[in-house]
Formats: sequence, C-alpha cells, structure tokens
Amino acid sequence: MRNVPAGGGWGFGLGGPVPRDVWILLGVVFTTFSMGFFATTAPLIALLRLTPAAWRSGFLWQLATYSFTGTGIPGIWLVLELLIIFLFARTVFYQLGQRRFWRLLILLSVASALVAVGVDAITSLVTGAGSEPSTFALMQGQRMLLALLIAIFAVLNRNATILLFFVLPIQAKWFLLLEILFAFLGFLSTKDLPGFLGICAGVGLTVAYFGGGGRGVFGPTLREYWLRVQALWFRLRLARMKQKRGMRIVPDERDHDRWVH
Repeated sequence: MRNVPAGGGWGFGLGGPVPRDVWILLGVVFTTFSMGFFATTAPLIALLRLTPAAWRSGFLWQLATYSFTGTGIPGIWLVLELLIIFLFARTVFYQLGQRRFWRLLILLSVASALVAVGVDAITSLVTGAGSEPSTFALMQGQRMLLALLIAIFAVLNRNATILLFFVLPIQAKWFLLLEILFAFLGFLSTKDLPGFLGICAGVGLTVAYFGGGGRGVFGPTLREYWLRVQALWFRLRLARMKQKRGMRIVPDERDHDRWVH
C-alpha cells in the first residue's frame, strides 16, 4: 500500500485528508446528473450516456464518458451512491496513485462498455429487434463507477473486513461475487442483458488485471499465466537449440556448467 496518509489505512472513517481527484470525480458525477434535469443541457447529457447509438451511429465517445455521467432520479439513493463512491475512491486512490487511478477507471469502464455494446449489437442483429429502453441501465453512470471501485478495492484488500449494509461483517474479496449477484438481480427486473454482462466484464477484468496482488483472488493472475507461457516457450527454444547445434552440458573443474559441441 502506498501514498496512504498516516492513520488513514484502508479504513472508511470520514476524517483525514481527501484527495482532490476524488472531489473532482464526485463533482463531475453530481454536475452531469444535475444537468440532465435542465432542458438546455439535457440533450448534451443524453449524448454522453451509453446508448445503442454507440454502435448504430458511431457515437464512440460514449464508451469513455458514460461512467462519469450521473444518472437516476433525485433522492436518498443518489446520496448513498456518492457516499459509497467517496469511501472506496479515497482508499483506492491512495493505494494506486493518481495516474494509475484514472487510467484504470477509464480503461476498465471502456472495456466494460465494449462488451456491453457488443452484446447489444449481436442481440439486435440476431433477433432483428431493436434495443430495449432499459439497455445499459444497470451500468450507466455512477453505477459503473461503483462496480469498478468496489472490485478494485476487493482485489487489493481481499482479506479486509467490511460491514455489508453497515451491519454484516464480510471479507472484501466476497464483494466481487456479491456485485455479480446484485447485478443479476437487477437483470431479472430490467432484462438488461448488455448492462449485466458489462458489469460482469468490469469485475472480471479487474480481477484479471490485479489478481489480488501476487496470487490471484480466486486463482493465478493473468501475469502468472503469461510468465508460465514465456517460461515454456524459453524451454522449448532452448531444447531446439540444443538439438540443432548438438550441444550438451558437461561440468567443468569449478563445478560450473559449460556448453560444448
């Protein structure tokens, strides 16, 4: 863990320094959310949200803007979502640093959107039907940020204990499965298959990228698999060189191996 303020740790206390970037993130989400309720700015906000126009009309910028564009209706739920973003974003920011924090949020949200848009395009082309009004609703705006920030936190702090609903203690790594469960329950009510698979992709890619920092949360990381492939390739290449050049290994008088023809 790095850049963690003294006494800050990964705890969720409301005291202590708050990175300016976290305030910026919350400010962008709240500002875009508010702009969606004014007639003059609502059309602009609609263009920033993820819609089927991303693949139907080439509105590719939506892949990068949708997760930072607030959505929903005014009420206590929005305040709760922003509070949870604040708690997780502050800790994740201190653990990753500024550059990696923004890079991961953008890359993971874009990758998740690509999966969701791909599913919507394939479904529409196969069935011949248009996209449902609820398409992408599950992963729109701050909901995608929540899914990614919680997933990143869960991987980096998999053995930490968090109070689910501020009551039930649970290890952070199980939040990954809980996110998928909650997304599935949302899918049952909205039938938003692209949004559901987009969230699954975001959580899965987060686990694949970090893998729990060394050993994976639920298995080896992609980096470990890649290193294994490299090691296998090196051994095969070495064996081929030995066979091609007729080389063998013999010990010298100093007990060091030496290549000889």
